[in-house]
Amino acid sequence: MMDAVTRLPFLADLEEGLTQEPYFPERHGHGRRRYRTIWISDIHLGTRGCNAKMLIDFLDNVDSDTMYLVGDIIDGWRLKKRFYWPASHNDVVWRVMKRAKRGTRVVYIPGNHDEMFRQFTGLNFGGVEIRRKAIHDTADGRKLLVLHGDEFDTIMLAHRWLAFVGDAAYTMLMRLNVVVNAVRQRMGLPYWSLSKMAKHKVKNAVSFISRFEEVVAHEAGARGVDGVVCGHIHNAEMREIGGIQYYNDGDWVEGCTALVEHFDGRMEILHWADEIAARNMREQTRIAA
Repeated sequence: MMDAVTRLPFLADLEEGLTQEPYFPERHGHGRRRYRTIWISDIHLGTRGCNAKMLIDFLDNVDSDTMYLVGDIIDGWRLKKRFYWPASHNDVVWRVMKRAKRGTRVVYIPGNHDEMFRQFTGLNFGGVEIRRKAIHDTADGRKLLVLHGDEFDTIMLAHRWLAFVGDAAYTMLMRLNVVVNAVRQRMGLPYWSLSKMAKHKVKNAVSFISRFEEVVAHEAGARGVDGVVCGHIHNAEMREIGGIQYYNDGDWVEGCTALVEHFDGRMEILHWADEIAARNMREQTRIAA
């Protein structure tokens, strides 16, 4: 796996900083929203299902004091089988690295798909801190445990081979999702997640998600924190479970979501496909007026 990953075009620039301009120019302006903290995960760079262009739009429209990359940022499983790295994926990395250079604290917590980076836990590459887990102090005084979440996935722990089979099936669904949304874009329709719809229609998947959330919240409570932030299951959520605040920042394959903390400690999930649709609607209204 490391042979495939070391061919990624940005790794040689981690310590010295990125020197090349991005393929998709960074947008500058005074309209960026600013948050105290941003959490994103499950980007799966290196796969065709990654919504890199939508993530680039997100990164060009928001800023924060701290950013957590909560695992599965790079999909080593896919890269091991077939190398795929378009310019938009490099541009996502470029933007993250630029944030670190500009003073944003960037904490990278590798997940199961990018587990090859766990061996670098405790190190700092180009201003990006690599950690196995982290404790985040919110503006209103709460302590949140931040981790990817695969530690509590019973399928991953007990039947690793089954996880790889599921990953293959999921990849096929993602390819179909790309085709569906290409057609919808030509028809002038907004982004829609086929896999997200399927997941919520399948009873077993809903049961697994609920059980996963309960296990993660219980573990967070046992560690004496007020809440937990994770990713892994591609299901953005905010809810209280047994007195523990459970947050999942979602993904950038299906839902295209991020978790943010406002400067007063208030938490919010941003659904970026909806944000883009609302922005386009405002622009159309402005033009029509």
